[in-house]
Amino acid sequence: MKLNTILFILLSVFFLNIHAQLPQADIIKTSEGDITIQPITHGTLVLTFNKTTIYVDPYGGADKFEGLSKPDYILITDIHGDHLNIETLKGIDTRGATFIVPQAVANELPSEYKSQVEILENRQGIHRMGMYISAVAMYNLPESEDSRHTKGRGNGYIINMGSKNIYISGDTEDIPEMRALYDIDVAFVCMNLPYTMDIDQASSAVLEFKPIIVYPYHYRGQDGLADVKKFKEIVNSGDSNIEVRLKDWYMN
Repeated sequence: MKLNTILFILLSVFFLNIHAQLPQADIIKTSEGDITIQPITHGTLVLTFNKTTIYVDPYGGADKFEGLSKPDYILITDIHGDHLNIETLKGIDTRGATFIVPQAVANELPSEYKSQVEILENRQGIHRMGMYISAVAMYNLPESEDSRHTKGRGNGYIINMGSKNIYISGDTEDIPEMRALYDIDVAFVCMNLPYTMDIDQASSAVLEFKPIIVYPYHYRGQDGLADVKKFKEIVNSGDSNIEVRLKDWYMN
């Protein structure tokens, strides 16, 4: 067997093993091309659309992104280490990437990234490469100055690509701003106590804003993993038209 063929086989096996460590990617069809959704871990995911790649809250180590396209955009929701993770950022190729972050995150980023930063505050948005990215509120209830997530510090995001609206909750409870969302095609909704909300709050909010597809994510709390199967049961007993997609965000 030729050396080049052997090398090709070994590299193929290597990358297959890497991807086997991640949940299977999903494809969302749009009139302007496919959106690929790759869950990574916890609150981290990668979106790809028309050769544009978005990393959301890159965390868990650079090895989790091996074999994936390098980011064109990096969206970070909050200052906590499972969202703003400097170790992971330093291990991935961020050259040429634009960081879209709230001011609190920009303040914490190392100086080497400062020239790449676009700051968005709640209710602000930007057009980039055929997409519209808007920042939405994420915070704990009741509002207080000493809560884990104060109003205005972090961002959830809505990304409009290919006529689809993708909502990323970040760390939040079932706040009025979430319940008031509309025309959401795909939602990533957190549910981990005591940091965000429980499955009852999450399902109640989802049943109010009615995304077409919802992924429970960010569901590891102090007492282990939230019961996402029960979340799915509650949502579908309230509205069978909402597709709840369960992925194993904690494979390793």
